[in-house]
Amino acid sequence: MAFLSREVSYTGRKEVFMGKAKFGIFGDGKELAQIAMAKVFQKGDWRSGYYRDQTFMFAIGETKIREFFAQLYAHTDVKLEPSSGGRMMNSHFGTRTLDDDGEWKNQKEMYNSASDVSCTAAQIPRLLGFAYASKLYRQNPALHGMSNFSVNGNEVAYGTIGNGSTSEGHFYEMINAAGVLQVPLVISVWDDEYGISVPNKYHTTKSSISKVLEGFRQNEDGAGIEIIAVEGHDYLGLMEAYQKADKLAREQHIPVLIHVYDLTQPQGHSTSGSHERYKSQERLNWEKEHDCLRKLREWILENEVATDHELDAIEEECSAFVKKERTAAWNDYLGDLKKDIDAGVSMIESAAEYSRHKAKLLSIARELREGLNNTKLNVTRAIKKSLRLIRNENSRSRDMMITWLNQNQELRDLEYSSKLYSDTKYSALNVEYKAPEYSAKSKMVDGREVVQACFDAALSRDPRIFAIGEDVGKIGDVNQGFAGLQEKHGEIRVTDTGIRESTIIGQGIGSALRGLRPIVEVQYLDYLIYTIQTLSDDLACLRYRTMGGQCAPLILRTRGHRLEGIWHSGSPLGMIINAVRGIYVLVPRNMTQAAGMYNTMLESDDPAILIESLNAYRLKERLPENIAEFKIPIGVPEILREGSDVTVVTYGSMCRIVLEAATQLAEIGIQVEVIDAQTLLPFDRHHGIVHSIRKTNRLVVADEDVSGGASAYMLQKIVDGQDAYQYLDAAPVAISAKDHRPAYGSDGDYYSKPNVENLFDKIYDMMVEAEPEMFPPLYSGGL
Repeated sequence: MAFLSREVSYTGRKEVFMGKAKFGIFGDGKELAQIAMAKVFQKGDWRSGYYRDQTFMFAIGETKIREFFAQLYAHTDVKLEPSSGGRMMNSHFGTRTLDDDGEWKNQKEMYNSASDVSCTAAQIPRLLGFAYASKLYRQNPALHGMSNFSVNGNEVAYGTIGNGSTSEGHFYEMINAAGVLQVPLVISVWDDEYGISVPNKYHTTKSSISKVLEGFRQNEDGAGIEIIAVEGHDYLGLMEAYQKADKLAREQHIPVLIHVYDLTQPQGHSTSGSHERYKSQERLNWEKEHDCLRKLREWILENEVATDHELDAIEEECSAFVKKERTAAWNDYLGDLKKDIDAGVSMIESAAEYSRHKAKLLSIARELREGLNNTKLNVTRAIKKSLRLIRNENSRSRDMMITWLNQNQELRDLEYSSKLYSDTKYSALNVEYKAPEYSAKSKMVDGREVVQACFDAALSRDPRIFAIGEDVGKIGDVNQGFAGLQEKHGEIRVTDTGIRESTIIGQGIGSALRGLRPIVEVQYLDYLIYTIQTLSDDLACLRYRTMGGQCAPLILRTRGHRLEGIWHSGSPLGMIINAVRGIYVLVPRNMTQAAGMYNTMLESDDPAILIESLNAYRLKERLPENIAEFKIPIGVPEILREGSDVTVVTYGSMCRIVLEAATQLAEIGIQVEVIDAQTLLPFDRHHGIVHSIRKTNRLVVADEDVSGGASAYMLQKIVDGQDAYQYLDAAPVAISAKDHRPAYGSDGDYYSKPNVENLFDKIYDMMVEAEPEMFPPLYSGGL
């Protein structure tokens, strides 16, 4: 297995240099340690690793060598490249935990691997979640019946990371959290002394991650983590290390770090450069002497496990097998491509037969037919180039090319642009709307009591649901949305965490991938910046990068809008919606809307960020009688006030400000139609806003983000995406906050963000242009 994997690395590098692939990154030098890890890895366990783990994936049988090369060639057939359907570069592994209908497979019967992420240490936050799920499955009796996901929490989460990436904050945050939580994870550090071209002395204090972490080592009280250091070419030592780590984690839920040092990297970091540029000749010689394959062969011969002749035969057999699988993968890739090339050449040559551009068309066809390392884009470009030449000619061949082009685009959209969100029956967009119901007995309560009742009902009906976050447990969060729920449902269901936003998200992602339904809280919207890398690079693109093979229906709860101050202004929506495509972003104006959105998302298999309005917790609302059942549709705006003169689209806390401005404008004869977008991702998916603009012929979008943020996003969606420009009699107006963070205090808020008077004036100015006699300028002098 070790030699087989090494041959894959060498062969893959050659394929890149031959132009058959764009880039290559491989796991050479780490083979022996990964085989030791594979020997203890059991069905039901989870891997959260990175792009050096090919030997491990080969050893557990979850990546075939032909599949490895299919990914190297970016083959889009998900049956041949199941990790990503050609969407990720090579060595990015992942198992398919969902079937074609979006139903969970039986994870207990699988070797499970999370979909890899390139960004250094990005695999680490969710590792905590995979292990935390085992803790919940073990300690919550109500989950013991979920037989497809766990055997009472006996599963171990195995993580891997390179020595250079241990410098990232994700890593240290996870180590600390694992020690606090006491969860069954084993994190392996593959230490080859370099992080790309930078040696350990610039990465790690004492040049050793295991020495740095000594303070985390378990003491006599049992707190902390176990630390094991082992040479990467010591086969028996590696076996002993992983057996010990697995036993501690699986049986006692003790987290373990295995520092695998003295590893080598025979081909350097990747195909983008040569390690001879930054390694001394002395180091290169040392790496040849201490290569784990060389050391393994020496050990086999010294212990008379096999002879030189037998090992030579094994290596020859491995080389032949890798060559055969590489060729098969390349031929599979060329098969579909050749059909497109042949079809393109045929159509272009047919068009050339009766065209005055015959010579140019035949030249295009010849280039396509004879091109080296052709790709799909070459065919599309050839067809489009040909159609430009014959744009004034009518022929059957031209019609055929146009038809082919349209059909080809549909296919490419499926291959490269599908599965960003769920398209299963569990999609949030398929959850049916159910209105809140009230009776004469419905109580008027603080808004916080509405979401508290919603969470209480959710925790009562579904044991998979749990909530974690800073201050969520004992005090019920800073705004009392979980007040009393830890006491009622237990600490295992409603749990306090440390101040560590990234791994709070990671706990949620890993747990959601294991069939649980986490509600994770980041205390304020501004603190989402701590999490944006994990949200964007892992959660948001998870379903997309696995082509529907994995999902993590996590709900991130936070609060924002109109809180005062530079670091609590609560409005960086532009940053969020541009970074997290693949996660729904919900912006309810009050707590009843929020509760309905929680109910909707808990019934779906999509992830969501739900931003509650900070200044709504103590505003009075009627408590719905059906608090556990009513659901708010996703992507459907609501008209809050009808009007005929101007359409104003807004969301969240701005709804109350816009409504007040609309009331004051009505007093002087300007009728404003106020629309609450309700959700920004998705935004008005039925294009209802344009119907309002047809009536008013004027549009204002208002939000409290900086200019060019959410207001610009909404404006594009309406004017461009809904073709609303054709119904406008005046230039659309975007009302946003100033391009700085709000100053502290009520005055700082007033002069930094849109306010009632500001909205009144901007909308009034639109009417000055339309009807100057009725609406003269407000603030200019003269009669």
